[in-house]
Amino acid sequence: MNRTRTKRILAGLAGAVATLSLTSALPAQAADGYDRCPAGSYCLFSGLDGTGDMITLSRSTPDLTALGMNDRAKSDWNRTSSTIYLWSDENYSGCTTVTSAGPTGKGNFFPAYQDFFSSVQFDGPGGPSCGTPPGEDR
Repeated sequence: MNRTRTKRILAGLAGAVATLSLTSALPAQAADGYDRCPAGSYCLFSGLDGTGDMITLSRSTPDLTALGMNDRAKSDWNRTSSTIYLWSDENYSGCTTVTSAGPTGKGNFFPAYQDFFSSVQFDGPGGPSCGTPPGEDR
């Protein structure tokens, strides 16, 4: 192999290595919407469709005020194996709605239940149902 050809091959390899180094150094795309909720957690969002502020819970929480989500949630995702009871008032009082685990445990709250919940209980026993909001029972 002649000297000029060897230099070209080495220069090409150096360029390829530099390109690979730059590619691997690029930051990963940040998760957005519901995808911000980590597996094994229950997440509440202040916006629709998993947007806005998010809190992540792994246990019952009697008052969402300290987490800045009291009467602010508009959507949720239950990525736990627990049934989640959302209470209208602090300290697991008032009425409840349920967010199931699994693929049905993600979505927007009915309009009447947006900015409504004050405490979150993992696995019940739950309380009196808040019922289906008027006009939402179709």
